[in-house]
Amino acid sequence: MDRLGADFNRLWLAYTASTAGSAVATHAFSLIAVLVLSSSALQVSLLSALGGMLGAFLALPLGPWIEFRRKRPVMIGADVLRCAALLTIPLAYACHALTYAHLLAVCVLVAVGQIAFAGASGAHLKALVPPGRLMEANARFESVMWTSSAAGPPAGGLLIALTGPAVTMLVDAVGYLLSALGIRAIAAPEPPPPTRPPERRRWREIGSGWRIIRGDDVLRPLFVNTVAFGALNVAITPVLAVLMLRDLHFTAFQYGLSVGIPCVAGVLGARLSRRLAHRDPGEILLVTGVARVLWLPWLPFVGTGWTGLAAIVAIHTGTVFFTSAFTPVFATRRLERTPREHLSRVLTAWTITGNAARAACTLLWGLLATLTTPRLALAAGALLLLASCASLPWRAVRSRRVRRDRDPLPPRRERIRP
Repeated sequence: MDRLGADFNRLWLAYTASTAGSAVATHAFSLIAVLVLSSSALQVSLLSALGGMLGAFLALPLGPWIEFRRKRPVMIGADVLRCAALLTIPLAYACHALTYAHLLAVCVLVAVGQIAFAGASGAHLKALVPPGRLMEANARFESVMWTSSAAGPPAGGLLIALTGPAVTMLVDAVGYLLSALGIRAIAAPEPPPPTRPPERRRWREIGSGWRIIRGDDVLRPLFVNTVAFGALNVAITPVLAVLMLRDLHFTAFQYGLSVGIPCVAGVLGARLSRRLAHRDPGEILLVTGVARVLWLPWLPFVGTGWTGLAAIVAIHTGTVFFTSAFTPVFATRRLERTPREHLSRVLTAWTITGNAARAACTLLWGLLATLTTPRLALAAGALLLLASCASLPWRAVRSRRVRRDRDPLPPRRERIRP
């Protein structure tokens, strides 16, 4: 971390605190809805879906608003908003005043805070870290995410068993508070934001992020691919849980193993992406983007017992490894490809679309699994994930390769030796 500087260390520690807190509170909203409010399966599904959709709708104006403001105060404000919203849950629980509407309102506020933070953090990182270090920075964030995903849910499960589900919300809130303090401690002055053009109409700026993405031959296919992969991957997760816990009779401990063990591969994949930083990023995106979905068509055919569990772990491990190698390259490519004066709008539009797509697909796949079977729903999701490979930036990479092959090498005497 020293090579990236003390200020990046502070940002990295802030990210670690918020990510670890959220990992401990994994599925906390659903658990509180079931264990405290006795909500039905439909209500639990609606809690996640409506929270994501309403949060995305309310965040629509945020992209242009963030673009023309300093990013660090926005990030701190987003952390404080999420911290304050989450703190109301254990307080209401202690007062026996917690309701489903309250839980839904907190879901929406957390979603809005997450979108605002994502819109500001990418632009802030691009200004803070030298261009040649962006891949390393994103890979380290990815390592933190997968490490937290491996250790957080078991710790959260133990905490819930000892104290109840509402306490994990307190841990999550503290994580956001520590994140805000860490960002506040960054010493480097933030560069001034872009100046808003006086002739721009405010209502047209809401859609500017999507227009910028649509007009770029690299961002456009990556946008389609990453939104589709994220939405479908999230949508099949609860379906797989139903298949494992209800139909295949795995225990909760075995299900936890199937989720936790592959996260180790996520750390290794993130480290691999740092080693591949000198290679063509377009080709890395194609290889890892295809490789991360090749494992999933086997999911509908898994069986029972420890053999079936080993198959599920192997499938998840392959998917997680190549996903964690793909993500830092993708995140760096997106930052490099987007001009600084458009970055917050692009990132906000990307996050809003991803949140809305995940919410819609989760509801749709839950309905599909109910009307058919979990295996058929998993098969449909896996086939669509395979089809999403067609939306990777094949044309842009091919064009770049052709241009590179056509460029003549300089005469031997003019070549510069390292």
